Amino acid sequence: MSWRLETPRVLVVDLDGSKGSAVRAQTGSMVAYEGDVQFKNAGMGGGGGLRAAFKQRVTGESLSLMDVTGRGTVHFAVDAGYVLVLDLAGDTLKAESEGLLCLQDSLTTDVTFTGLQGASSGQGLFTTTVTGHGQVALLSLGGPPIALRVTPQTPLVVDPDAYIGAVGTLSQSFVTDVSWRNLIGESSGEAFSLRFEGHGVVYLQPEER
Repeated sequence: MSWRLETPRVLVVDLDGSKGSAVRAQTGSMVAYEGDVQFKNAGMGGGGGLRAAFKQRVTGESLSLMDVTGRGTVHFAVDAGYVLVLDLAGDTLKAESEGLLCLQDSLTTDVTFTGLQGASSGQGLFTTTVTGHGQVALLSLGGPPIALRVTPQTPLVVDPDAYIGAVGTLSQSFVTDVSWRNLIGESSGEAFSLRFEGHGVVYLQPEER
């Protein structure tokens, strides 16, 4: 199995027919395929099992994935968004469910609590986590993605509307004493930012949602 970007907006996955080459992809993201490839609903919890399904139902974090198996070449894209491919080596990726394009079947998905003040934004209270060893593709619907590194000496504060995901040993908190929203005339709801501390990388899109 191999993954490659045909263009910055199209992910191509070559399946060799083995169990290890199976992937789960966002439902409806297949734009073309060649060969003997099968598609089916990943089931409850987006393939993450009953526990993940229960959490998604309770939290409202919806992850709709399809299993893609067989032997052939599959092209994936969503709304002409930019695709970012990451290699997880036992790491944990945290991302909004709609930002997940494709992941190897060997990876595990779950839902985690992000904090009460998530209710003040479009981000919601919960986020999807992806853990294990394998490749995962994220979507940036607001331009080419940006990667910013976080260290204990350099914490990072980001606009929640620009946030795509984060990898590493990071703690996330909410900063409410921000003024930049007021400067651009944003007055609906409580203005806040996301603050990340620890070791890891945060991925952003240059155009806000």
